Amino acid sequence: MRLHYDEEGDFLEISIGKPTKCYASEIEPGVFLRIDEKTNEVRSVGVIGFKKRSRKIEDIKLDLPIDINFSVPASS
Repeated sequence: MRLHYDEEGDFLEISIGKPTKCYASEIEPGVFLRIDEKTNEVRSVGVIGFKKRSRKIEDIKLDLPIDINFSVPASS
């Protein structure tokens, strides 16, 4: 798992595994999933305006190791 935060752009990305060819899906304004084109597995979550979405950056707590389920529900 990799965490990347771009302070200047206020963008947080949490990714898992090695980079693969993906497409992006905006699940709500400013929140994106990158989904592997071959396996349809979620490879990362990106949040634009991350600091603005939290009350205070100090409120964000991340304990490692963590379990994250990156599966995407099957399409109808």
